[in-house]
Amino acid sequence: MGDSTDRDVTASTEADETDPLAVTEEHPVLLFDGVCNLCNGSVQFLIERDPEATFRFAPLQSDTAQELLAAVGYEEATLDSVVLIEDGEYYAKSDAAIRAARHLGLPYSLSRPFGLVPARLRNVFYDFVADHRYGWFGKREQCMMPTPDVEERFLAGGPSPDG
Repeated sequence: MGDSTDRDVTASTEADETDPLAVTEEHPVLLFDGVCNLCNGSVQFLIERDPEATFRFAPLQSDTAQELLAAVGYEEATLDSVVLIEDGEYYAKSDAAIRAARHLGLPYSLSRPFGLVPARLRNVFYDFVADHRYGWFGKREQCMMPTPDVEERFLAGGPSPDG
C-alpha cells in the first residue's frame, strides 16, 4: 500500500513540473509578443531586475501560452497585450505591468498607486503604445530564443508549428 502512495506522489510531482498552470502557483508567468522588440526589451528588463528568478516567460505565439490562456479563461485572441498569470488568475495590459512591477521591489513597486486609476483610462495609453509598437520599436522575424543562462525561465521558446 505504501508503494502506490509513493508512486502517486511521484506521478503528481512529475505532472506539476510539466503543467504550465501549476508553474503559476509558484512563479508569475509573463506572456508576451515574442516578435515585438519592445516586448522582448521588457522581458530583458524584468530578467535583469529579478535576481531571485521569480518570473517565468512564454511568447504568446507558443502552444504553452495558448494552453495557459485557455486554462485561466482569457478569451482575447490578439497579441496586443502582455498577460501575467499568477496563482491561476490573469492580468492583462496595464494591470499586468503594474502587478509585475510590484515583484521587483523598489523603486518599481512604487507604480502600485497607478492601480487606483481606472483600468479603462490606463489602458488608453497602453493601447496607444501597443498599436504603434512595431512601427516605433520594430519587429523580429521570429520569437526571441533565450540564452542558456536564462533558458530555464522560459516555458516555451517560440511559435507552434501551426502558428
